[in-house]
Amino acid sequence: MSDAADQIFATLKQSSQSGAPLYLQLRKSIEDAVNRGLIGPGDALPSERDIATKADISRVTVRKAVQDLVKGGILVQRHGSGTFVAPRMERVEQSLSRLTSFTEDMARRGMAVRSAWLDRGLYAPSPDEMMVLGLSSSELVARVARLRIANDTPLAIERASLSASVLPDPAGIGSSLYAALETTGNRPVRAVQRISAANLGDGDARLLEVPPGVAGLHIERISYLASGKVIEFTRSIYRGDAYDFVAELRLTGPSEEGRP
Repeated sequence: MSDAADQIFATLKQSSQSGAPLYLQLRKSIEDAVNRGLIGPGDALPSERDIATKADISRVTVRKAVQDLVKGGILVQRHGSGTFVAPRMERVEQSLSRLTSFTEDMARRGMAVRSAWLDRGLYAPSPDEMMVLGLSSSELVARVARLRIANDTPLAIERASLSASVLPDPAGIGSSLYAALETTGNRPVRAVQRISAANLGDGDARLLEVPPGVAGLHIERISYLASGKVIEFTRSIYRGDAYDFVAELRLTGPSEEGRP
């Protein structure tokens, strides 16, 4: 991107925005170049030293501008490789009125889905798991944690807990937990979901390939069988730049008011 770099950074020398800090001017120049397509997803930025030389500013100023853009998801830094324009994220729209698995959601969109297993095992239940799943301290809980990936982009971290009596061999799950539950007649038919904003910690951010501290979505789901029994307790972290959750709302008519 040598020609583009000259075009982007040389303008700072003649910048008329004398009232704005230099790092903000540089940040805007790079962001504008990305939005205009002068530099595209995957393109490498010159080194801090080269940018400082081309723009005639200090490396400290360059570093501050670049870090702001990394935090904003415009750029990504890869240890030992340099700084690159972040890939464009295709947002996924998911309905809140339908209970489906991640695999089913992505398959409907024609996206290639895979999972990276983070954990599959049997454990003593935590207090939260005992309360939600109705387990005693002498029973075991099956935990299944996965990094969910669509079209080679990590989108979510799912951490599901179920009674070991329902899932005695978590290591035997294939690509879909719900498909495995369906074979034993334990696929949930309804769920209650709670969604809240969260800033991603270092570990989750590293797995999702985003900067630590960026906004994400924390989703807690309790799923039920037709009998009303709780079958699944899942806590997930979704990338905030990749998901839109959509709910259909209806105006309650006079005849429906007061109905449970």
